[in-house]
Amino acid sequence: MPKVAILGAGAMGSGLANALVEAGWDVNLWGTWLDDHLIDAIEEGRPHPRINVVVSGKVRPFRSAGLEDALDGVDVVVVSVASQGVPKVTEMALPGIAKAKALWLTSKGFMPVDGKILLLPDGIRSIAKAADVELPPIVAIAGPVKANECAAGEPTATIFGCKSRDVAVEFARAARSEHYCIEATDDEVGVEICAPMKNVYAIMLGIADGLEEKTGKPHHNLKAATFNEAVREMSILSTALGADPATAYGLPGVGDLEVTGLSGRNKVYGVRIGRGEGAKGALQAMTELEQTVEGVPALPLAISLVEQSAPQIKDRLPLLYAARQIVEEDVPDYAAVLARAVLPPKP
Repeated sequence: MPKVAILGAGAMGSGLANALVEAGWDVNLWGTWLDDHLIDAIEEGRPHPRINVVVSGKVRPFRSAGLEDALDGVDVVVVSVASQGVPKVTEMALPGIAKAKALWLTSKGFMPVDGKILLLPDGIRSIAKAADVELPPIVAIAGPVKANECAAGEPTATIFGCKSRDVAVEFARAARSEHYCIEATDDEVGVEICAPMKNVYAIMLGIADGLEEKTGKPHHNLKAATFNEAVREMSILSTALGADPATAYGLPGVGDLEVTGLSGRNKVYGVRIGRGEGAKGALQAMTELEQTVEGVPALPLAISLVEQSAPQIKDRLPLLYAARQIVEEDVPDYAAVLARAVLPPKP
């Protein structure tokens, strides 16, 4: 029975814990210093506060002080915290990660390192290099996975991306169950670009839904055009950074954007903007509700990534730059800005 330590007891970490139990894994679930209330619920057998699903009694929960114990003797370590917490958690867990056969990553985002924006796997590699620690293979996990459905054993398709396809296939086979089904790819870069970018673009999809609430008229055509442009831009950016252009049209791109654009905090944030709350007001309201909108911090990092690493494609990413206008500049004519970015120009 393979053994795994999942670092982060939030929605995705807990959802993955249930999926791996179903696949026959021995699962340790470690909560950060922010997760005590989540661990309380798990230990008491109550539904997880973030996903409203009970975490399997076969999962062993650990509190933040128990990191060393949680990592003891595991085959795989999974980092499953918000992207801003990845550097700290990685540094804390490096001794245990170095002993594992693989490091899995469900976190989605970018990492600033010495003024340069890196994809999360490369950021983790830079942390390990600075500490003179040799890492095992990294497996990036993405795709259309709602944590509550995954935890409840509903049909779920995901993707494991690793520079070594053999490693991706090995762990995809080992973690697969009847309900948690996994595709393998060697396109780590494509998977890791789509993972955070779809959060940015889901905000824009939500704006179209919010406009329907505001006006009483559907904006399905605008939302469809936005979806098309978002996928196109994910593929353009991925290709510019060396990825397979087709990855954006699979589970990490189209699949994940579809599910995120239907529900989730990024979409809800966009809805709030679309119905007229304003970008800053909507974000403040969600912050007060302890609802993290991952697309907001990802947006300026994505812009910096483009301008540092692929400036030649800036003009081909109108939706990304429209998102910056709407979210960061809080423009009042957000509907017009969105429409200009996604509707085809005059031939």
